[in-house]
Amino acid sequence: MPNLTIEYSPGLESRADLSMLCQQLHDAMVGAGIFPLAGIRIRAHRADHCIVADGLPENDFAALTLAVGAGRSREALQKAGEAIFVAAQSALVEPLSTPHFALSLEIRVIDPVLSWKDTPIHARLAGQN
Repeated sequence: MPNLTIEYSPGLESRADLSMLCQQLHDAMVGAGIFPLAGIRIRAHRADHCIVADGLPENDFAALTLAVGAGRSREALQKAGEAIFVAAQSALVEPLSTPHFALSLEIRVIDPVLSWKDTPIHARLAGQN
């Protein structure tokens, strides 16, 4: 259940290729080797109403939140997080080169007792269907 959500300010759409960002993040998640392919989800949502820092119109942000199931070591998640963050930095070079951008990544571990799923994609990718 590695689900990566990208929340971003509207101005970022003109400053970055968000499809490329999603692809690079997907590649980094697959490359980390600790996430099942069938569970990877990447979603980008524009925050239509937001104020960033001091409220200047040229300020933008991208806030990444990775929700993962329990069971991976802290070290493995840290290594994967570093790779994902580097991929985000690579895709967002232009906005990061200005003093009007904020990039963040947080990893949250989901309690398995409080998480329900029904995902036939897992079976398909495992060759069972």
